[in-house]
Amino acid sequence: MSESENALRAGDEVTGMTIPSGPAARPLDAGATSSVSLFRQVISFPAMLATFLVGAVFFIARDFSVDPDLWWHIKNGQNILATHHWPTTDLFSFTVAGQPWISTEWLGDVLFATVARLAGLQGLDALLIILGSAVMLALYAYATLRSGNSKAGFVAATVLFVLANPSFSLRPQMLGYLFLILTLIVLERFRQGRPRGLWFLPLLFLVWVNTHGSFVIGMGAIGAYWLGGLAKFRLGDLAGEAWTSTERLRLEIVFLLCLLALTITPYGAELARYPFHVASSLPLGVANVMEWQPMPFNLPGGKVFLALLLGFLVTQIIFRFKWRIEEVALFLFGAMMACLHVRFLLVFVPFCTPLFATVVARWVPHYERSKDRYLLNAILMTGVIVAMVRYFPTRPQMEAIVARGFPVNAVAYLRKHAVPGPLFNSYNFGGYLVSMNEKVFVDGRADPYERGGALADYFHITKLQPGALTVLRNYGVQSCLLGREEPLATMLAAVPEWQRVYADNLSVLFVRRHSGSSFGVEPGPAGPETKE
Repeated sequence: MSESENALRAGDEVTGMTIPSGPAARPLDAGATSSVSLFRQVISFPAMLATFLVGAVFFIARDFSVDPDLWWHIKNGQNILATHHWPTTDLFSFTVAGQPWISTEWLGDVLFATVARLAGLQGLDALLIILGSAVMLALYAYATLRSGNSKAGFVAATVLFVLANPSFSLRPQMLGYLFLILTLIVLERFRQGRPRGLWFLPLLFLVWVNTHGSFVIGMGAIGAYWLGGLAKFRLGDLAGEAWTSTERLRLEIVFLLCLLALTITPYGAELARYPFHVASSLPLGVANVMEWQPMPFNLPGGKVFLALLLGFLVTQIIFRFKWRIEEVALFLFGAMMACLHVRFLLVFVPFCTPLFATVVARWVPHYERSKDRYLLNAILMTGVIVAMVRYFPTRPQMEAIVARGFPVNAVAYLRKHAVPGPLFNSYNFGGYLVSMNEKVFVDGRADPYERGGALADYFHITKLQPGALTVLRNYGVQSCLLGREEPLATMLAAVPEWQRVYADNLSVLFVRRHSGSSFGVEPGPAGPETKE
């Protein structure tokens, strides 16, 4: 039995306890014994480590540093709930209105919209904490399962949390990330001779394809495990462990069922093809959006990533660990994708976790149930839970956090004044403006904007390429809501044709001047503005 199983069974046998004999002796009630066993599992040392991971996620996620795309995801989910129809054309912009667009992440959008309606910003922050905690607990469980050592699993999950945390944002990709780890857990259990969970995968992929395009990586992971067991071999430190004919047949049937599940969407098989469309048909968005850039090795996260790669290489050279071919192949694939696009750290982390935990387990002692200190565990776990309840942000705090990152005050100004449109907006402001029912020039949905040409024009304008103001004029733009430090904002402030009418410490609003008309200038939170 593996150490992870022993940890889960903590309390099944109480070492050192004697049962009195004689007339007063009574057999232990089976229900009471089961309750004691379950209670000890809940407050065991591995469970305490899991609580610490949840506390770490809470500490980071309570600041609600969300991606700008969250807001249009919520708006799209609200529309689906209100109309009971899935969009097929763009509804949110004036630049590509009517352009074909499908909601490839609609199920996640509906989830976010539902939480926003029922619990507001606090509910969204709670959801972010829950999803982040689920991801970290799944990583911890996966690392423990592979290494057979809960302490090594905790170390691996903690170190890799440094890489995973920057990608923890309330977007459907968080659900896809969790689904990937659950798939890897099921496959690892199957490799260890526990096949029952394998039949859960088709249902998981049915939800996954309607939530996020990372299901492609999950299908690839199943394929890697299948290929890794086609033949028994050893090549240096790599080994292939052959499946039995029954195991191979089960894996093939499940793969086909998962493939069939990918066609069960509101758009038929279109969602299954969408990830390949992004990879092949959206070069402009991939080249200019930050998360699609190569790994920034000059930043702390890039340095940690590089240190993990080099550390694994050196450790392997010295200690010659034995690995299965499929887990090394997935590790190398994850490393390659993270080097090409920083957003794929979400792929590297779960593929690295089991290898890292196995290496750490060489030096970290196993959990011993007999040495557990249940009372101390319970006190520490209670302290973490009490701290999370005590320091969960209030509604005013949440509103202040959102206002620091999104143009809340500028939108309030738009509501109070007859600002002419159409409105040109900063890329990062687009999602929030969509949620406020403003027609936008661009938002985070690169697909319709790139196909419609608006994304190329957006970059032409914001990079101040020759004729930028002419392109802006061709769209009939009458107002611009920009980040305060954007180059375009500096340029418009120096052009007589444009008048700055609002500014705060985050955003600035310009209106095109017309003969005989002028806006009064309203000061923003950054301080008074002088009329131009």
